[in-house]
Amino acid sequence: MTPENPLLRPSSLPFEAPDFEAVREEHFLPAFEVAMREQLAEVAAIGGNLEPPTFENTLAALERSGQTLARVQRTFAALTSAHATDGLQEIEATVAPRLAAHGDDIFLDDTLFRRVDELWLARDDLDLSGEEARLLDHLRAVFVRAGARLAPEAQARVRAINSELSSLATRFRQDLLQLARERAVLVDRAEALDGLDGPAIRAAAAEARARGHDDGWLLRLVATTRQPPLAHLTDRGLRERLWKASAHRGLGENGGIDTRPLVRRIAELRAEFATLLGYPNWAAWALERQMAVHPDAARSMLEGLVPPVLANVATEAADIEARMRAEGVPGPLEPWDWEFFAERVRKDRHSLEDREIRPYLEFERVLADGVFFTMERLFGITFRRRHDLPVYHPDVRSYDVVEANGELCGLFYLDPFARDTKRGGAWMSTYVAQSRLLGQKPVIVNVLNLQKPADGEVALLTFDEVTTLFHEMGHAVHGLLSDVSFPSLAGTAVARDFVEFPSTFQEDWAFHPDVLANYARHCETGDAIPGELLERILAARRFNQGYETLEYLAAALLDLGWHTLGPADIPADPEAFEAEVLARHGVALPAIPPRYRSTFFPHVFGGGYSARYYAYMWSEVLAADAFAFLQARNGLDPEDGRRLRESVLSRGNSGETMQMYVDFRGAEPTADALLARRGLVPAAAT
Repeated sequence: MTPENPLLRPSSLPFEAPDFEAVREEHFLPAFEVAMREQLAEVAAIGGNLEPPTFENTLAALERSGQTLARVQRTFAALTSAHATDGLQEIEATVAPRLAAHGDDIFLDDTLFRRVDELWLARDDLDLSGEEARLLDHLRAVFVRAGARLAPEAQARVRAINSELSSLATRFRQDLLQLARERAVLVDRAEALDGLDGPAIRAAAAEARARGHDDGWLLRLVATTRQPPLAHLTDRGLRERLWKASAHRGLGENGGIDTRPLVRRIAELRAEFATLLGYPNWAAWALERQMAVHPDAARSMLEGLVPPVLANVATEAADIEARMRAEGVPGPLEPWDWEFFAERVRKDRHSLEDREIRPYLEFERVLADGVFFTMERLFGITFRRRHDLPVYHPDVRSYDVVEANGELCGLFYLDPFARDTKRGGAWMSTYVAQSRLLGQKPVIVNVLNLQKPADGEVALLTFDEVTTLFHEMGHAVHGLLSDVSFPSLAGTAVARDFVEFPSTFQEDWAFHPDVLANYARHCETGDAIPGELLERILAARRFNQGYETLEYLAAALLDLGWHTLGPADIPADPEAFEAEVLARHGVALPAIPPRYRSTFFPHVFGGGYSARYYAYMWSEVLAADAFAFLQARNGLDPEDGRRLRESVLSRGNSGETMQMYVDFRGAEPTADALLARRGLVPAAAT
């Protein structure tokens, strides 16, 4: 079937976008096999070249290798993350260790490494451009950090660890997808749903039917510990049931899936890998090439925020407990109470409640008149809907991304709504990476998990979901506006604690008065949001930020806790260890659990943020500082967008990250704007 396998040739679609209509499940395994053999032949030719190593015959040649495998992997990843089937998951489990071995075959190849290392040792005499020097430094570090300088017996152990880790991470991701189905809450009494609005109730009924229930309402779980209905359900018993269904995921309750053995083994193997490479722990290895450089710097940043956050939390908790007493609800304050009564307090304080706002946050208008409007104002790009490109699910849509001069700069796909075959959360992925070397323009997708409305209705969002749309578009434009030579340095291929800067920066535009007024229109009447309501929204923006920040800090500190352990220190009881870490850092508040717990922490045990979940807050320092700087100038100004594009977004990883920020901002950031953004300083100081 090889000649007919569409994965083994470039797609004929614009910019070589994946042809999802032509690809079938049975194409993937043979395509992976052929593509891996093809790349190994390519790199063998590079390593076996009898000519002295040059940038062109070694580094540029490595960048040209593996194009078929990149195409297969990216298409496969699109489906396994956003539209997984049992068949695809079986293939994923099979191919994951083979891909790990394939990477080791390249980066533990001594002949190939010696060519790269020879260039690196002679780097000062090579007359390289800035981007070429960056690529040399990057690729040499990849080899060294993979174990290229280890003795053969140590390399053999590295190979075994990588193979097992790839299988375990795959299983963890698949378990989380199954847990979301397993732990969804079926409600059989209509009165128990009191507090939810009509669209949410009808969507829950549709979800129940889709899962094969003849009646009732199904509350699906999102990725985080807290669940959106907790802010609205008046039935305290149902709130408790929903919260426990979420927070106890992966504990094996009632014979369900138990992810604790996976967590322990992943942590153990990562610690062993790090020590083989000469590092004290996985975090030291993982952060070496990040902006933070060392786990102590990341931990210090997080710990420095704990005191002001706890002060805010104490005030918020006192207000909530007072509201509970006023309603005759007995204490103590439980985690399933916080968001519900916080919503009550917000209504008291700001005359504002979520159901008053949501009719003005209709998805299509937020997307077109909010997100796309902002990108056009800042960067001069427009998004033109297409209907001719094949997609993997009817909900997915595609867009040409058009420059001000009419030139196409790439393609953008959007997959907005939740479904059982999609993992939780929101993310950006690359189908085709921009590269001048390969003559490729970018093809980018944003995937979200918004609640799909019932047939004939519109999707109404919360402000959290609106900011998520802006956030993921920040990642998307980082990929779409990339303008570098080498695919390894393109778009979002930067340090984890820098990659969240462009995305977090975009979040604040959701609240900018010019932007908000443009998209916030009533879903039925089309009337603009009333000025006094807009003022109340902006006044309430920092409400409950103690809670928001503490749940994040707890998760980030938990991540570092796991990954600063040595191989002999891995705990037998993940729950007890989690409690100890949170208590040690003073963030063990029963009413505010971590945003993710160890047993369902996808970024850390199933994704690429292990030891680096702190990156969101680190990047937020940059984002808040940059946004405050722009607001002190001209706000939503194309000139500022041009500078951000030229200094940061177009450059990918072709330069040193802090220097790129300084090129844009004119100075290194301070934490002042972050503290104001999070409401962690008095209003007078902001």
